[in-house]
Amino acid sequence: MIAGILMSLNDHGWGNNPGGGKKGGNQGPPDLDELWRDVNRRLAGLFGRKGGGGDGGGDGGGPRLPSLSPRQFGGGIGVLLGLVALAWLASGFYIVDASQRGVVLQFGSYRETTDPGLRWRLPWPIQSHETVNLTGVRTVEVGYRGSEKNKVPKEALMLTDDENIVSVQFAVQYLLKDVQAYLFKNRHPDDAVIQAAETAIREIVGKSKMDFVLYEGRDVIAASTQKLIQDILDRYDTGIQIRSVSMQSTQPPEQVQAAFDDAVKAGQDRERQKNEGQAYANDVIPRAQGAASRLQQESEGYRARIIATAEGDASRFKQVLVEYTKAPEVTRQRLYLETVQQVYASTSKVMVDAKGAGNLLYLPLDKLMQSTAAQAAVAAELPAAPAAAGAPVSNEVPPQLEKTPGVERGGRYLSRERGER
Repeated sequence: MIAGILMSLNDHGWGNNPGGGKKGGNQGPPDLDELWRDVNRRLAGLFGRKGGGGDGGGDGGGPRLPSLSPRQFGGGIGVLLGLVALAWLASGFYIVDASQRGVVLQFGSYRETTDPGLRWRLPWPIQSHETVNLTGVRTVEVGYRGSEKNKVPKEALMLTDDENIVSVQFAVQYLLKDVQAYLFKNRHPDDAVIQAAETAIREIVGKSKMDFVLYEGRDVIAASTQKLIQDILDRYDTGIQIRSVSMQSTQPPEQVQAAFDDAVKAGQDRERQKNEGQAYANDVIPRAQGAASRLQQESEGYRARIIATAEGDASRFKQVLVEYTKAPEVTRQRLYLETVQQVYASTSKVMVDAKGAGNLLYLPLDKLMQSTAAQAAVAAELPAAPAAAGAPVSNEVPPQLEKTPGVERGGRYLSRERGER
């Protein structure tokens, strides 16, 4: 009934003939007050009249509702259907952000991929759409959740090649490179990333030694794991691109952590002692090599000097031999004198033969020379004032030399033989 009331608004005469049954009456819009009173009367008649027969003239009967013609009823239905169709077509508009891609489905099957912007598709149930974030970085965690303290031992514990157990925690970051493959080729692609990451890390760790996993091989393991995860995901055509693999923690199980720390400390002490020994060797070996090189060079120099001296002596001997063959007596006398000269030049003691007495006198020339040198040094330290004043210089012989045989005053040292001569 309410629909009929609303649809009757299309009639300018509110369902009645405004001309009193005559055609060609006033067709202008009705007065608003009259229209409002007419609506109130119709609603009162709809909800306030009593049941029973009659044509509205009986007791207690409300105003009779006007009859709606099929033409009026059909016009209202058309307007309503038009509004519904317009709303249904407008439901096909959708917006795709710059970081997203739209996927249009027709009866549940893939139709197309749309770019960012305002898009339209056929309304449901013919077509539907989904928006997928294509540029956002997604992260999955293996061996822990949230922080490293929230460990998941089932995922973290794994066996190495040398049959040791290690706990490995790492995170995988990935992007989408194919929206269609991501949505339709796998049922749960995010779970596939976790399973592929766990499979890859167990394979890499299972082929490595424990020390390599815990220390120097973390970067190598991360790079190898990333490559293997990507190979697995490409094999399943998941449409996912692995961006990075970050190793969060690699350590032995908590039950053996203390013993492992002791072993690590012992290894560090061993390395420290090795380094100290190497440093000592680096200090001693070069000096020893330098000393050896110096001795070798000195020996080479001594060898060259001896050889050169020997060759010189041999050459000199040959020359003397030639002269000796020419004048033996003269050459012999000359050799004797040169030999005596060399002997006396290298000794500090002089023996004087005093003729007539038949004995040798010892002349301590070395002591005399030392004493004279000491007196000269003392005289050089004394002030030179007396000499400048013209004081006479004493020529007296020191007292310790007065009793020496062969010594005369005046600073001359003569032997008795030369004195007699």
